[in-house]
Amino acid sequence: MVQQQRAIRTRRVFLEAAAEVFDEHGYDAATISAILERAGHTRGALYFHFKSKEELARGVLDEAVTSDGVTPQTFKLQEWVDTALLLAYRLPKEPLLSASIRLSVDGRARSLFGTRWPDWIDYGADLLTEAKVRGELLPTVDPVVVSRLLVGSWTGVQVVGESSAEPLELVHEISALFEMVLPNIAVPGVLSRLDTSPHRADRLLEQNRATAAAS
Repeated sequence: MVQQQRAIRTRRVFLEAAAEVFDEHGYDAATISAILERAGHTRGALYFHFKSKEELARGVLDEAVTSDGVTPQTFKLQEWVDTALLLAYRLPKEPLLSASIRLSVDGRARSLFGTRWPDWIDYGADLLTEAKVRGELLPTVDPVVVSRLLVGSWTGVQVVGESSAEPLELVHEISALFEMVLPNIAVPGVLSRLDTSPHRADRLLEQNRATAAAS
């Protein structure tokens, strides 16, 4: 059991090191040597977990779809909003998440591994479909279309904001995005009860930490 836990930790170290290098230099310019130096482990240890740079990139992308911090809410539409806000809050702090975006918008990497955007679209569409069944969405709203547009918009906001002369705070930008999107899809009674504050993600994570500490 101890050996297995050590192997899991070592694998994570390599993924995080690879994510940092991919995020800083892009896929083509990233080297195994740079990843090894960042990880502080041997080449043999790396190849025990990952046979190539390509496998490392796939491992990073596998971490891209995450709902960590999302908790059950009265409205499924709030859970959809929370997912996007939490991702925006976490991404600048977590190289695994930011590297997954870097790999996805890199044409060379995308041609090799694809992206996790379809998985994000499916995830959002499932939440929105349940929200529609519950009467939270306007009758004309197509959950798949809305989810696809949100994933595209979220990614675009992140890429444009990061490349701005004065980088914008992503969670504030995504909060503003929802302020424009939600009035066009949510029924008025639900819309007035949704929280799209850029500070919501931090509050959710703090609540989760407090709950975990108390248990």
